[in-house]
Amino acid sequence: MTAAVLAGGTGLVGTNILSQLLAHPAFSAVHAYARRDLPNPAGSTKLQPIIATDSSQWPSQFPSSQKPKVFFSGLGTTRAQVGSVDAQRKIDHDLNLDLAKSAKEAGVETYVLISSNGASHTSYFAYPKMKGELEEAVKGLGFKHTVIVRPGLIVGDRSESRPAEAALRGLARGLKGLTPKMTDWWAQDASTIARAAVNAGVQCMDGKKEDGVWLVEMKDIVALGKE
Repeated sequence: MTAAVLAGGTGLVGTNILSQLLAHPAFSAVHAYARRDLPNPAGSTKLQPIIATDSSQWPSQFPSSQKPKVFFSGLGTTRAQVGSVDAQRKIDHDLNLDLAKSAKEAGVETYVLISSNGASHTSYFAYPKMKGELEEAVKGLGFKHTVIVRPGLIVGDRSESRPAEAALRGLARGLKGLTPKMTDWWAQDASTIARAAVNAGVQCMDGKKEDGVWLVEMKDIVALGKE
């Protein structure tokens, strides 16, 4: 067993990753960053919270002494939450990258990032360009395994209001009720994305994947999420 580190454990996908990690026999401890208390309904003793309201301090608080071998990031926000593209970039790109650098310095071998379908550093649009630039930056850090998970629309119940997304999620749920194949290519459940991320990380840890970069696209998320 090994220790895992998680950033973004209070978000829609992140809470699901957290519950998966706490229940998985491969992990002896889960060190999770947060600005507030983390969900732990089963009362797992594996959970080791790293609580700090100033997230700029998180990289310096990386639990290097615990020698974690895998780091998961579901960290992200929206422009509406933080007020501007620049403020969003400080979290989605800069903080993510600083945490990845801390993970690399600590000897983490497997890095798993929840990115986004359409991410590209050459995009003309701010959000996919930012996501693509982060992908390129973390690839350049040279982890033994870099896993980039690219979901489409994330289906699930968010704590904050996003009316446009809520309408699309409702449509996705309705179509999924008819047949999953009608939604799998453009929308995935948060729980499925989380299982895919954790399963991908474990496969890398177990030596079942070649060293290097593994892009987990939407069809791969669905397959891995069923394991």
